[in-house]
Amino acid sequence: MQAVNPPALRPPFARYSHAVLTGPVSRLLAISGQLGVAPDDSVPEGAAAQAALCLANIDRILAAAAMTRTNVLRLNAYVTDRAHMAGYMAARDAWAAELSLLPASTLMIVTGFTRPEFVVEIEALAAEA
Repeated sequence: MQAVNPPALRPPFARYSHAVLTGPVSRLLAISGQLGVAPDDSVPEGAAAQAALCLANIDRILAAAAMTRTNVLRLNAYVTDRAHMAGYMAARDAWAAELSLLPASTLMIVTGFTRPEFVVEIEALAAEA
């Protein structure tokens, strides 16, 4: 896989790539949106804590598929308010801190999720060549 960050574009705003290119793929893993909810149904306060839990859940799904975060091509994230962007981005940047290839990323503001305490949801696409 390789990052595609054309010099004719403004560099990405944070730790992500404009695009990620992969060759032939032997396995593709589409990870449903993960909410910041623990197995005991507890939900931490704040966007940063919820995003960290979402990303930890994504790591667990990747591991169950014999993949790691190095296989992630793309992250799509949703927050319920512009005020939650910084918390999400801090968690995402910490999660991606040791990645040499940064995934493509989209962040959208939405009106809400299934339960009012949820403020972040993150989905991922991973591939293995």
